[in-house]
Amino acid sequence: MLGISACLGGTACRYDGGSNEIAALKNLIEADQAIMICPEVLGGLPTPRSPAEIQGGDGFDVWQGRAKVIDKEGNDLTEAFKQGAIKAFDELKQLQITGLVLKERSPSCGSGLIYDGSFSGTRMTGVGVATAYFIQQGLPVYSEENWQEMRMT
Repeated sequence: MLGISACLGGTACRYDGGSNEIAALKNLIEADQAIMICPEVLGGLPTPRSPAEIQGGDGFDVWQGRAKVIDKEGNDLTEAFKQGAIKAFDELKQLQITGLVLKERSPSCGSGLIYDGSFSGTRMTGVGVATAYFIQQGLPVYSEENWQEMRMT
């Protein structure tokens, strides 16, 4: 069974109150082949919420205390992002999830690209906070842009 970012499954949980629904992923959920998860909501963040970006590195750096998740107003959301990742992993583990399809460029779920923390729209190579945690726990992570590769292997 797969875990899928809730926004990709059609849940309106993005920071701006929207979703990023992808029909093929929603179909997997409806066929009981996948479940939806949103680490940011599990971390207690509201929808909608102020946009947040990682400053000082990527998700791995957050876990090592070298970077923080800051919203556009300057609030430190690092602990909410970390707690959401831990809660999400606990749920995924109980459901015996074997892989994840997460939202690229998200400060939680990005698996190849995230924003650079300047709120300028500049992207950088890196992973989100939840993705870093999931990888450290041994779960394979893909994005909505490359998840078909996972299904081929």
